[in-house]
Amino acid sequence: MAFDASGDIPNEALLVAFSNGDGEAARVLALRLTPIALGYALRMLGGDRAEAEDVAQEAMLRLWRQSRSWRQGEAKVTTWLYRVVSNLCTDRLRRGRTVGIDQIPDPVDGAPSMETRLMQLARKRALSSALANLPTRQRQAVVLRHLEGLSNPEIAEIMGIGVDAVESLTARGKRGLATQLAARRDELGYGDD
Repeated sequence: MAFDASGDIPNEALLVAFSNGDGEAARVLALRLTPIALGYALRMLGGDRAEAEDVAQEAMLRLWRQSRSWRQGEAKVTTWLYRVVSNLCTDRLRRGRTVGIDQIPDPVDGAPSMETRLMQLARKRALSSALANLPTRQRQAVVLRHLEGLSNPEIAEIMGIGVDAVESLTARGKRGLATQLAARRDELGYGDD
């Protein structure tokens, strides 16, 4: 069966098709889900691309192994994937792996001026550094809500907590970020806003 990566076939149906031996379904799922896993892992791990790629690869391998026992209708594949990536990142962070700000890749887009690109990079590094200083659960909630764009109920399911706890973690994380970044408003070009 031919699938389109941007098509309307739900991820859950593609996973079932893969578990029944359809390699094309696996290709489409990989095209859809690997960038999601990688982007989230990059943010959780402070921009360490090598670590994030390892996490994304491990999460996808776990998805393939899970496919035979997948029970359609119980959870969304993306929710399951975010939870696995969260757990893998948390495990790596608990091991005390520190990530230097210099390991965050520079922007590739050449359209903005050099000054704009440098300011964007400074802002990205400042946010990455501030995120890295938050407690892990606050970082997860903030990244899933404000950088990944998930709803509070989705985050609650991923993190295995209640919606009220998600709201509390997100609020405390945002306050922590604001406190850390307040002294750098002018330096980051927000002084005139």
